[in-house]
Amino acid sequence: MRLTEFARSTTFRWAIAIAGAFAVGILILFVFVYWQTTAYMDNRVDSLIVGELTSITAAPPEQRLSLVENRLYSDPRRIKVAGVFAADGRRVAGNVEDRPVGLPPDARPRDIEIVRTDPQGREVQPIRAVAATLPDGELLVIGRSIDELGEIAAIIKRALLLGILPASAIAITAGILLSLRAQRRLEAVLQTVRRIVAGNLRERLPVRGSDPFDQLALIVNGMLDEIEGLIRDLSGVGDDIAHEVRTPLTRVRATLERGRENAATLEELRTIADRAISGLDKSLAIVTALLRIAEIEHGRRLAGFGEVELADVIHEVAELYDPVAEDRHVHLDVEAIDTVSVRGDHDLLFEAVANLVDNAIKFTPADGRVELRLLRQADSIVIRISDTGPGISEAEREVVTRRFYRSDKSRLTPGVGLGLSLVAAITKLHGFRLTIAAGPGCVIEIIAPQA
Repeated sequence: MRLTEFARSTTFRWAIAIAGAFAVGILILFVFVYWQTTAYMDNRVDSLIVGELTSITAAPPEQRLSLVENRLYSDPRRIKVAGVFAADGRRVAGNVEDRPVGLPPDARPRDIEIVRTDPQGREVQPIRAVAATLPDGELLVIGRSIDELGEIAAIIKRALLLGILPASAIAITAGILLSLRAQRRLEAVLQTVRRIVAGNLRERLPVRGSDPFDQLALIVNGMLDEIEGLIRDLSGVGDDIAHEVRTPLTRVRATLERGRENAATLEELRTIADRAISGLDKSLAIVTALLRIAEIEHGRRLAGFGEVELADVIHEVAELYDPVAEDRHVHLDVEAIDTVSVRGDHDLLFEAVANLVDNAIKFTPADGRVELRLLRQADSIVIRISDTGPGISEAEREVVTRRFYRSDKSRLTPGVGLGLSLVAAITKLHGFRLTIAAGPGCVIEIIAPQA
């Protein structure tokens, strides 16, 4: 990436913004340190000078001057200030040249400037001072130099300059490095996305660790896995339609050709047309069933889920197939517990149970028995369909739910081999389990977890 493009990138601007925020944070920190330090020094100086003022004021008159002189005597750094002034303003003792202006005798510390005079010379000095009137009318001034506070401020300013520049440089450098790293990862993602858009659906976003970017990549990769699976399923549906519909359509075409060549009467033409219509109906049934399975497998019916009373579904299926069973001389026995509900699609569950009952009746010989039960077992709700037909061998139980699979026992039975595939898709959509076991004939169960 060119430097100008990088400088205009959002990542670089964020790096500069973060570095600026970091510098402002350091500045605020130093200001806080300076404020706390000066406040502490002011309080300390105030307590010292007020304490000294109180001590001298409370002393006997004959000791006050000596106390002032002793205070100034032990001051090699020249930071202590004291003065005693007569009522007319004349200096009586101390190292303050004139009576301070702007320092009322109310015993409250203030910042003022005085002219300091001592054996080492005469100079103007800023001090923190307090004044009080003595019982004999004289004015006592006690102060302390605040040059130390200025020195502390200068030290803090130097520390601020020496600290904020390298800290800002480090922050900017770190921000640029992180921006470059993010930009490289973004470029890798963009290249991968371009390959995916070009048709390589097996490409996945790179994952290097466990940061939020990697977590996002994992989510996107999971979405790509799902999309790839859906496209593969959709392609499989198309292949199945093309493969399974070709045979009946070929037969329809051959039938029509023979009819055109050989039919001599209107009745023969009608017979040929009926055969062609039957073949087309079979083709349409295959297409409809495959598209319905694809729709269910892709979860498009989830939006219509609600509370479904399974007992109602069982009774509706029994009412529909009771005449069918009677015509085939098969006894249909129904038993359903009441007040059992699951979350799902009523029509799809009806279709699944109806398919299983239809198969059971279809493969049960005359005078046989089909049982439809709704049971409660432990923490599950079970829909059980059992019959006294030939059953499903153990070797076939894993493959009977595949599309278009038909066992040797069912070759002569009408159908396209999609009924159990549809039942399996509906069961999976609802999060239920489909089990196939041997009994006297066949036992198929749809097992739903109990809420």
